[in-house]
Amino acid sequence: MTEENCQTFVSDCHVRAAAELINHAWDPVVLSALRLGPTRRNDLLVRIGGISDKVLTQSLRRLQARALLTRVPGAEPPSGRGGAVYQLSPLGESFANGPLAYLAQWAADHQAELT
Repeated sequence: MTEENCQTFVSDCHVRAAAELINHAWDPVVLSALRLGPTRRNDLLVRIGGISDKVLTQSLRRLQARALLTRVPGAEPPSGRGGAVYQLSPLGESFANGPLAYLAQWAADHQAELT
């Protein structure tokens, strides 16, 4: 579907597909937290703050299924403590450092108007 034919509520619209990436409240926060580089799961819990262990797990699984992040192979400590290490995939980097970063900047620029 070409952009000029894309209507906001059409199921295969590009805008709708992009909005699905930030549909869950914590997914964009997790992506933003991973912009700093590969991070252990437990460190993500601390860095993000306010997210429950269960919700972080769900978000990581969802983002991994969408190919926006990956688990770093062999990065888990032998004891199994500290959690897996996650990083943005190339696709996730392009989203987090592009549209998501612009959206965050727009929200910061218009914060007074949005509240």
